[in-house]
Amino acid sequence: MGRVIRIAIALAIIGLGAAWALTRPQHITDTEVAGLVGDAEAGEAVFWAAGCASCHSREDAEAEERLVLAGGQAFPSDFGTFRAPNISSDPTHGIGDWTLPQFLTALQNGISPEGQHYYPAFPYTAYRLADRQDLADLFAFMQTLPASDTPSQPHDVGFPFSIRRAVGLWNVLNLRDDYAISVDLSDEAERGRYLAEALSHCGECHTPRNVIGALDRSRWLQGAPNPSGRGTIPALTPDALTWSQDEIAAYLNDGFTPEFDNAGGHMRSVIQNLANLPAEDREAIAAYLQAVPQGSGVP
Repeated sequence: MGRVIRIAIALAIIGLGAAWALTRPQHITDTEVAGLVGDAEAGEAVFWAAGCASCHSREDAEAEERLVLAGGQAFPSDFGTFRAPNISSDPTHGIGDWTLPQFLTALQNGISPEGQHYYPAFPYTAYRLADRQDLADLFAFMQTLPASDTPSQPHDVGFPFSIRRAVGLWNVLNLRDDYAISVDLSDEAERGRYLAEALSHCGECHTPRNVIGALDRSRWLQGAPNPSGRGTIPALTPDALTWSQDEIAAYLNDGFTPEFDNAGGHMRSVIQNLANLPAEDREAIAAYLQAVPQGSGVP
């Protein structure tokens, strides 16, 4: 029995060591981004496509107030309530003193400058697919935005989900470098896939999740329960969203449906973002949505 116990203890130690190694924060280094220079003017379009203002500005912010990224919005989930942090240019309460490698590490690896794992309520799993030049441009643009000294609010997440290091194991299973939709696409729809999957992260709301909170790629964009508990978020697959490409693109610009209804809830903010993009980008997203494989999602 003593030998069995010793073996069990040894295996446990090995397992803990392996888990510790697997969850070690991975930082993007200065060498990896050497020569990468951001263009703030180009970064504005990336900012709107990436939807930063939808989560990090005040919930009822309008117009120029949407550029004040003081955080604070609450996002309920099965694992607790997450609150968007201050990501303004303030050097103390925001990200004003971050370096480009730190910014890229946060957006693509889900790791803070202090080496802490972010929760995947922050869509770094999508931004991981983004072109680093686009993200460098985004960083340059965000440095031009107003600073806010509003402190970030803590998440309301209980044990065991409060163990940040455990998110590293979640990342081992779910942090991927490939698109959810891998069908042959036109050049226009290819652009739309990049915008929808890597920047605008449409799947974060419109795709159902599995028991550990990861997006179920086998049901991509097939609709999902609303995390608030009120109703469902509709499917975007062609069998559920039967609008024409022009009708989808128009909706992404002004929020009006072909049935003369209008967007509400969080989608209203998304449309405020997308309306700032060139018309051809909204057409590209529409082309992508029409190319997504059909499913049996929530209409």
